[in-house]
Formats: sequence, structure tokens, C-alpha cells
Amino acid sequence: MARLVQNHSTNILGLIKWLNRISRNPQIKTITPGCLSHANGIEEKLSLKISRRTRTGFKLIARKGKSVQEVYMVTTLEEKCISALIAKTNPYVSLKKKHF
Repeated sequence: MARLVQNHSTNILGLIKWLNRISRNPQIKTITPGCLSHANGIEEKLSLKISRRTRTGFKLIARKGKSVQEVYMVTTLEEKCISALIAKTNPYVSLKKKHF
């Protein structure tokens, strides 16, 4: 299980719970949320997207409402695997499909 560093007292609501799910992957070493900032656009639900590759892993961007937070991930996984892991652990996607 990866280490989830909590340097800041404020985080986007629901982000830490989502990062805890992601941190269960054995190939992820550390997850560090950055400071909270604001954007002009509005994202209704919490979203987490890959921003860019770093020397040790990836930089992710978490958004909800007008809040934006950077998340740094130290890992040996490839970008496709990270995207799949984010989609798999997303708390806002229901696995059951509604039938009409």
C-alpha cells in the first residue's frame, strides 16, 4: 500500500477517500496532494485527470466546483494503467447500468 502524504489541512471534499482507494495498488509508492487553488470553470463532480509525467511518476489534477488541487504520484506504472486505475476507483461511476 502506498503512503498518502497529507501536508495540507484542506483538501477537496472526497479526494482523500478516492486517493486511499488508488493507494492500494502495490506499484504506487507515494501520493501527495498539493495546495488548494481556484479556477474559473465549474466541475460539478469530483474529477481526477493526468496532467503530465514527472521524473518519478505523474502529476494529476483534481477538480470539484471551482476548486483545483494538484496531486503528485510516485509510481512505476504507465499512463494507461494510471488512467484505468482512476476510472476503476472513481466513486462517482456506478457499475450497475439502469435499464429503461
